[in-house]
Amino acid sequence: MAGYSYIAIDPDGKERKGKMEAPNEERVFYTLKAEGYFPVSIKELGVLNKDFQRNMGSPIKLRELSVFSRQFYRILHAGIPIVRALSMLIEQTENKKLRKAVKETLVLVEKGERLADAMRNQGKIFPPLMINLIEAGEASGNLEVALERISVQFEKEARLRAMVKKAMIYPTMLGIISLGVIILMLVFVIPNFMNMFNDMDLEMPAITLAVMAMSDFVMDKWYLIIGVIAGIGFAMVTFKKTDRGKRFFAKLSLSIPIFGKLNIKTASARFSRTLGTMIASGISLIDAIDITARTIDNIIIKQMLMETKEEIVRGVPLSTPLMVSGIFPPMVYHMIKIGEETGSMEDMLTKIADYYDEEVDIATQTLTSAMDPLIIIVLAIIVGIMVMAIMQPMFSMYDQLSGALGI
Repeated sequence: MAGYSYIAIDPDGKERKGKMEAPNEERVFYTLKAEGYFPVSIKELGVLNKDFQRNMGSPIKLRELSVFSRQFYRILHAGIPIVRALSMLIEQTENKKLRKAVKETLVLVEKGERLADAMRNQGKIFPPLMINLIEAGEASGNLEVALERISVQFEKEARLRAMVKKAMIYPTMLGIISLGVIILMLVFVIPNFMNMFNDMDLEMPAITLAVMAMSDFVMDKWYLIIGVIAGIGFAMVTFKKTDRGKRFFAKLSLSIPIFGKLNIKTASARFSRTLGTMIASGISLIDAIDITARTIDNIIIKQMLMETKEEIVRGVPLSTPLMVSGIFPPMVYHMIKIGEETGSMEDMLTKIADYYDEEVDIATQTLTSAMDPLIIIVLAIIVGIMVMAIMQPMFSMYDQLSGALGI
């Protein structure tokens, strides 16, 4: 996805500058129009601009944003004005980048700008979801409620990401340890035994010769192995940055055994909770879908949601394009359809999110429980083969010694 810089006029007639990632210039134009801005200039960022933006605009952790929103809510709930509340938050915020953004936000608010506009001017520090909910809260006079919903949203999202990360990290670490054990045996253990067998002029079994050849290859061609692994890794990273690569890996993440179902459940929980929070805050369904799509990492789901938004503009109910896409589980669009028929969309989306949060938790525990014995079994088989490669010549040596001694 390309990066663009823009200059636009906000609804109050003030000039705004910013940066945005989008598939094309047209998407930037319509996104700004949907947010109430009049685009004046849109330019694609060069390589140097992108790197600078990436280095200077590191996102804040969700848990830190959740704590910030919770503190902001409590201060406002106590009857303290926004300006003084921001001053208090500056003192309480530990993250330097977030503290700087709050200071700059305070300066703009003191000049008369709305809180949402002031936060929007801080680059990528405050996510679009947070800014839009605050904007809706200011418009409806329920800023405190909006901040409370933001804190809950980010808490749930942080917990969801932590569960998914746990599911991915655990088998990865076991795999790395297993690979380390195998390399250790091939480089240090096997050669010592093989030198001893060579000195005794024994006839080696096929399994021993195969392990010896593998050990020699690892020791003699280690640079070639590292080069091939690095080359494959570089090729994958480069391919992943292309549109075709993004779609390939996005499709793979949804279809790969075990992990695919976990990713779909995670996306279902994230989509439902984000959309429900947006609608509950008074944001229109079309804008809520657009903002929710931007929070989804998977490009296939993101594109499906953008197409869903276009269907909704034409008057099609939300549940219909979700059902046609076949990406989300049936429960998602069935409960949304019930919400559309009964007028309880917010409640249904919250129930869907809670259900899939629990499903992700269960799936994570099941995955880690299943991967543990699986990796141990694979490691035991590999180590067992190496042990057999060592033991068989030893048995042959004992047989020869026994025969020579007449035992």
